[in-house]
Amino acid sequence: MINPLMLLILTLAYFGFMVVVAHYGRLKTGRGVEEYYIAGRNITGLVAALTYAATTYSVFMMVGLVGLTYAFGVGALGFELTYLLATVLLLTIFAPKFWVAGKKWRYVTPTQLLADRYESKTVGVVTTFLCLIFLVPYMAIQGMGSAYLLENLSGGMISYYIGLTLIVTIITVCALWGGFRGVAWTDAVQGMVMLGSSLYLLFYLANTYLGGWSGFSVILETKHPNLLSVPGVGFFSFPKFLELTIPWFFFALTNPQVSQRLFVPKTVGSLKTMVFGFFVFGFIYTLTTVTLGLMAKALGIIAQPADKAMPIILGTLIPPPLALIIMLSILSAGVTTANSIILSLGSMVGRDIYCSLTKKPSEKNEIRIGYAVIILEAILIWIFASQKLGLISLLAVMASGGLLVQIPTIVGAFYWKKATAPAAYTSIIIGGIITGLFYSLKFSPLMLGPPIWGIIISTIIFVVVSLKTKQPTNAEKFIEEIRKELKLKGFV
Repeated sequence: MINPLMLLILTLAYFGFMVVVAHYGRLKTGRGVEEYYIAGRNITGLVAALTYAATTYSVFMMVGLVGLTYAFGVGALGFELTYLLATVLLLTIFAPKFWVAGKKWRYVTPTQLLADRYESKTVGVVTTFLCLIFLVPYMAIQGMGSAYLLENLSGGMISYYIGLTLIVTIITVCALWGGFRGVAWTDAVQGMVMLGSSLYLLFYLANTYLGGWSGFSVILETKHPNLLSVPGVGFFSFPKFLELTIPWFFFALTNPQVSQRLFVPKTVGSLKTMVFGFFVFGFIYTLTTVTLGLMAKALGIIAQPADKAMPIILGTLIPPPLALIIMLSILSAGVTTANSIILSLGSMVGRDIYCSLTKKPSEKNEIRIGYAVIILEAILIWIFASQKLGLISLLAVMASGGLLVQIPTIVGAFYWKKATAPAAYTSIIIGGIITGLFYSLKFSPLMLGPPIWGIIISTIIFVVVSLKTKQPTNAEKFIEEIRKELKLKGFV
């Protein structure tokens, strides 16, 4: 067991340093909403890649995905690699469109883009409320994973609730004080810590306990062969695989904290570096975390629930200094993801609700409202995480499943001039309600999970209502202007 006092001191020191980095970012941030929320669209390629990766890969990976692999086997690898490849594909197609649209029309939030395209403030308001509702559990799992980790590594001396309070406080301070530039810079530092420390742990466990890679393979093949096939222990049936994978497949478009990052690269070259850098980071990190889950099983660890597999490894099998570094990397993943989400939600409420519904909005009040939203969301994160609801990985998928109903609206904005505002907000509202009900009732007709039904129903509604309502007057012009900008910037 790690000395609880040392654990607490090191955690506070590390995140104190992150607050200093965030403060330096604040000092470099100019006035205005664009500066505070998207760093004046002036982020270089490497930092953009690291902030995108650190925001995307959360506590879900080193706690949730490790636990999912430990419990159910290599199906988790297919699930996560599908997400990675889908994200790269979607970024290749949509990132240039978001980027040129943001440059041309000065968009701050992805929901602002949708409201403008559909010529409807209601679209922006409805989409913002959908994100506010479904992103609370996703932010909460960052606090859950971090709190579990602190509790286990301290032998219970740092209780779950004390750890949760500490992490939520750090998340709130970094988001409030640093703004986007501060968050991006802390993301860059913490992204490197996440990747480097996880790789070191992988090789340490293999060489110290498992007889190298050959010994590790022999243990799995002889003692746990069911983990090396699909469905393996029975969890990753094809319907379950679809239910888990489809929400992640569209993650890059449906989650505002990542799609908002498509506005921030400084140049075309920075945007391309961001996409390639994310792919390299994601591929290495995915293979590493899935392998760590299999190692936990090969090491004979008994974890109930499975999310405790990684905390048990850190608390019992590795030297305290290494355990502390790994622990900090996992906490970093949670903090970077949650403060990015909470900052994006603040910007969306300020821009897409306050500015839309106020006759004479001011940037000062817009930012103040963003501050209030950040604090309120932090309170909701604590309340939700304190309930300790289910496997972290499954809660993450549930959150993404709810956001999936935006897909027809987002794709239609760029590719279908007949897509209308009533179709957009009606499909989101009805699709979101149905998805939430299906999840709460555990209802999966025809063995298709709630997110699958959510996207099917929202797509049908979107198409039917679009064909029955009037096309926005500037829809064709919007799509054509983006095509011209893409050509001008050398994308096509």
